[in-house]
Amino acid sequence: MFNLNLGNLTPEQFLTEYWQKKPHIFRQGFKNFEDPISPDELAGLASDEMVESRLVWQKDDQWNAAFGPFESYDHLGEKDWSLIVQAVDYWAPEAAAMIEPFRFIPNWRLDDLMVSFASEGGSVGPHIDHYDVFICQGSGKRHWRVGDRGDLKEYAAHEALLHVEPFEAIIDEILQPGDILYIPPGFPHEGIGLEPSMSFSVGFRTNSATDMMSGLADFMIDKELGKQLIEDPDRDISVTPGVINDRDLARITQHLQTVIGNKKIMTHFAGCYFTTAKHELDIEIPEPLFKTNDTINAISDQPLSRLGGLRCSYFEESVEDGIFYINGEQYNLSASLSAAIKLLCNQQQIELSDISDWTDNDEFMNFITRMINEGYWYF
Repeated sequence: MFNLNLGNLTPEQFLTEYWQKKPHIFRQGFKNFEDPISPDELAGLASDEMVESRLVWQKDDQWNAAFGPFESYDHLGEKDWSLIVQAVDYWAPEAAAMIEPFRFIPNWRLDDLMVSFASEGGSVGPHIDHYDVFICQGSGKRHWRVGDRGDLKEYAAHEALLHVEPFEAIIDEILQPGDILYIPPGFPHEGIGLEPSMSFSVGFRTNSATDMMSGLADFMIDKELGKQLIEDPDRDISVTPGVINDRDLARITQHLQTVIGNKKIMTHFAGCYFTTAKHELDIEIPEPLFKTNDTINAISDQPLSRLGGLRCSYFEESVEDGIFYINGEQYNLSASLSAAIKLLCNQQQIELSDISDWTDNDEFMNFITRMINEGYWYF
């Protein structure tokens, strides 16, 4: 169990004073911290082709990078290299538990848990991230420098590495096991291993308008929406056929706004878009498949866990109609089950006492059993 220590700050004060504003170090943010996954286990994940991993190393003052899977690290020597594995929360429940203390930030903003091992001198170089991150220092020590947000130039140190020009540090500290460094988007930073060390990064993403508009276009095509054409029965005569005048531009803008301004469409799109898993899920179908009685019997003995990386969300208004979203799909249950839907989306684990009000509800128990059989929840 990980208990987050924000020093003299409450989560509300942190959001007010630091979130997306300025970096900060929380000394012993996790007291008595022990790595939930070992370097060898991390290397084991990086040998799996389903897991996104990369190596970054320096040789003769040149930066190099390669993407996994990896079978050996012997060629790298004992210094100046790092192994980075994305979405470890998808594959290692014991590591995924590190995310739980940060749930005061909603799940739709969560990216993943990235874990890295660095040898002495290991680093990925000075760079800028465009997401919020809590870097939790595991075993070993790393030296971290963080600069102020500004107009800094980025350049390709390698075809797979985007670095930033030298910056003046506003944080220049050594992180010990259990220390947490929060870095908002846009602040340049660099961490260098002072000895073999582990680092656990809980990242929170946002999406650019370009990404979301692209996703919206795909969604509209898939759902066969937005096929209406621009209509202009009040068209005036044109004496300059080459111009798109202000009135026509307003028509075009309004036509697009009828989609973006449609709450029903945008709710459906956002629910699907923000619950789609970033990486491939580690789905295992139970054999034999569960029946409803099997589910009730099993949850009497042990908690039911949500699959690592599975995203579930609801909207405050539509959940009262029984509408919610799991892994990019909309689901509907009876409106009377809205409280049960909130439970499924808000909690990573469910115990019998949590669902005692609905164990006699066939619709709810059949749905839970279906989710178990699809590999989305497991015992």
